Amino acid sequence: MRRQAVHLLIATAVAWAASPAADSARGAKLFETLSCVQCHSVNGVGGTIAPDLGRIVNRNFTPSTVASTMWNHAPAMWAAMRDRDIQAGDLNEQAAADLFAFFYSARFFEKPGDAGRGKRIFEAKHCTECHGLTDAKIPEAKPVAQWEATGHPMAMVNAMWNHGTAMRQEFAKRKLSYPEITAQDLTDILVYVRNLPGGRAAGVGLEITSDENGQALFESKGCGGCHVGKLALTSRLKGMTLTDIAVAMWNHAPRMAARMGTDSPRLELAEMRDITSYLWAGQFFEDAGDAVAGRRIFAAKKCAVCHEGASAAAPKITGGVRAFSGAGMVAALWHHGPRMLEQMKSRKLDWPRFDARDMSNLIAYLNQKGAK
Repeated sequence: MRRQAVHLLIATAVAWAASPAADSARGAKLFETLSCVQCHSVNGVGGTIAPDLGRIVNRNFTPSTVASTMWNHAPAMWAAMRDRDIQAGDLNEQAAADLFAFFYSARFFEKPGDAGRGKRIFEAKHCTECHGLTDAKIPEAKPVAQWEATGHPMAMVNAMWNHGTAMRQEFAKRKLSYPEITAQDLTDILVYVRNLPGGRAAGVGLEITSDENGQALFESKGCGGCHVGKLALTSRLKGMTLTDIAVAMWNHAPRMAARMGTDSPRLELAEMRDITSYLWAGQFFEDAGDAVAGRRIFAAKKCAVCHEGASAAAPKITGGVRAFSGAGMVAALWHHGPRMLEQMKSRKLDWPRFDARDMSNLIAYLNQKGAK
């Protein structure tokens, strides 16, 4: 049974082959149904026994970060669950990806905005020349008090995107340069406008939708015709957050309109979310590591004791014969980790611990064709 458990652990871990369609709303539901909420909270909502998962990881958030954190924490987590008679539900690879999206969205504003900076940026980018705080300075520009969803950066960028043609024309009329911004600029502006007298006290949030429609929208809106070859976005977007991507779209809008010879295509908010989620997932789940360093980790963590040699108790996993990923490792750990821990104890082996780089490098090594 123990050997079967280890085999099942590996089989589950390697099932993941392609970038999944992650959905933060599904992840939020899973956080409750899997009983995570009984011990953990997210931004203050949930249990208090274990750390708040919305406040403990920095913005360099990758699947390997989650996989290594859960791997290190697993023995203590299983013991706590046994003590409290908590029965966790099933977690497959898709569910793991949805949880990743939920955690990512909950941590989105961990890097705080600053209202003072936001005010200075709002003025420096000439926003105040058209947008009054409570009254419209020009008919085409809503006053800030009427802005919707000021807690949601995607809604803000979406409104700016659709208003972009009129805004560019107004800036040209006033002989002003088009205002490019950074993700930090947007965060600061949102904090500023939320705290203005008469401003809308919207909750801060970020929704990551399944990317099922994102690719089709990316093509139908004309993006796919240009972003191929050297202009493909996979490498350009590596390490970007969702707001980084949305802001990059805003900054790129004038060049896009000039290249297409027409106005930037109008996007509904759901379309903006689907496109940015599609672009985000494509680079987020492809967490590249260093296979050479991963080989050293494989040896140092004594993985070969069970996975190599004639007397190996578990299947061979090197050589790129299967596809590994951070999400697949979390799903496998959830399913069969406790029995794997028993097997390691019987061999007098310590439970291996990894940091995010270790995990990323190890996965790269396991996925390397011909690795030994």
